[in-house]
Amino acid sequence: MVEYDSHTLDTIFHALGDATRRAMLGELAAGERTVGELAEPFAMSLAAASKHIKVLENAGMVRRDVRGRTHVCSLDPVPLMSADQWLGMYRRFWTDRLDALERILRAEDAPPPPPKKPLPGKEGE
Repeated sequence: MVEYDSHTLDTIFHALGDATRRAMLGELAAGERTVGELAEPFAMSLAAASKHIKVLENAGMVRRDVRGRTHVCSLDPVPLMSADQWLGMYRRFWTDRLDALERILRAEDAPPPPPKKPLPGKEGE
């Protein structure tokens, strides 16, 4: 079984627990964005956006480069792979359960088998 660093996963899932941060990650998946570009869809201040970005940075999912006076953010998907691997254990759990349910439902929906005909010469025995 794979060992997972609990603190790292806690930090990742905390960062993903906020809709604004998830939306920011979605933007960054399309390419680099400035802090202002990340803040714009939410009508939030640069300071508020920066706080969200800091949480994502602490989780290792975002890198911030300072270019002159502009802060440019980019996505680092590696921590998301750790979260996906952890979730994969539960994906297998639910896939197995849903496959079993599907087999049961298909068996219930299947037409009943035709009645067996008696073998010739065995009638009335």
